[in-house]
Amino acid sequence: MSLRQLLLRLSGYLGASGPPHRPWWCSRSPDTISSVGSWRGRCSRSPAHWNQVVSEAEKIVGYPASFMSLRCLLSDELSNIAMQVRKLVGTQHPLLSTARGLVHDSRHNLQLRGLVVLLISKAAGPSADNSPCQNYDMVSGIYSCQRSLAEITELIHTALLVHRGIVNLSELQSSDGPLKDMQFGNKIAILSGDFLLANACNGLALLQNTKVSELIASALMDLVQGVYQENSASDEEHSITDDIGMSTWKEQTFLSHCALLAKSCQAAMELAKHDAEVQDMAFQYGKHMAMSHKINSDLQPFIKDKTSDSKTFNLNSAPVVLHQEFLGRDVWIRQIGEAQEKGRLNYTKLRETIKAGKGVTSAIDLCRYHGNKALEALESFPPSEARSALENIVFAVTRFS
Repeated sequence: MSLRQLLLRLSGYLGASGPPHRPWWCSRSPDTISSVGSWRGRCSRSPAHWNQVVSEAEKIVGYPASFMSLRCLLSDELSNIAMQVRKLVGTQHPLLSTARGLVHDSRHNLQLRGLVVLLISKAAGPSADNSPCQNYDMVSGIYSCQRSLAEITELIHTALLVHRGIVNLSELQSSDGPLKDMQFGNKIAILSGDFLLANACNGLALLQNTKVSELIASALMDLVQGVYQENSASDEEHSITDDIGMSTWKEQTFLSHCALLAKSCQAAMELAKHDAEVQDMAFQYGKHMAMSHKINSDLQPFIKDKTSDSKTFNLNSAPVVLHQEFLGRDVWIRQIGEAQEKGRLNYTKLRETIKAGKGVTSAIDLCRYHGNKALEALESFPPSEARSALENIVFAVTRFS
């Protein structure tokens, strides 16, 4: 049975049907990146679409990143879990959409971290003193231990997605489905997420590198701390009018969205025994690329050609936080009050108010600023296909026209 057939069978277990959604960037013209402020320039071979960027990058590292953790996803344990998840079809439990996303992944966002780790491993190449790596095979310019690290990174990220899908049962509505189904979904989310984390920890131990273990363990700690801070803020009463500064937003975003990729890139350099300077440049690329990717994601409700009028957005997202800083707290509180209708926040009205301010354009500039920083970090690596692919990822993430 081919890999594609196995994935399709898994999607059948999960109740996934229909073609993947068309990515937002596929509807845009293949123009080069528009220059704003200090944007560093344009890529001579900038692919038109995100999917093309990812496809070209996958060819460079040797195989599609979507198959990266296939051994784990097709294990007997997760096959059994997939059968149990099928019972959630017809409910609104987030675990179901997460599982479908793992199969289809139309935006290639779920496997992005592992792909970046592989690309930066190949871009750096072997160190001058590569004797410690002689016990590892090298395929397509990447050590087997670095490929294992990429899988570990993806397992940790996937486990986080699964765990974040746990439902607050006290906030259930009748349209979400029977209570017993949602309770069952929570149990499966906890167990399957823990299973993925256990596999990641096992793989980390097999690398037999103390510094790498410390780096990934600290990244996992950062993830937990960042998610805890986000949840604590959202659970506070009247948090909708909290004074959230950009410095606080950056700290929380680094912990919950950037630390894993940044430290995984650094760990990949450690496995190849590169010096501290190369490790730091890899860390800086991962950090700033992930930050730029997060801001791009935050911007989507405000720049999409077609946005559902009733769709909500995160009030702690980059454009909103910047909008608050430009206005000042008093004006922001007044705008929140004006957007309230019958005790509920009218997101359509608030979205138009934010779009009329400076928050969206400032977030675009901030996204490109971090893109510049990522490109600066890449300058320490020798020119290669892998480096060009890493640059193209930055260009795609910072492209808004």
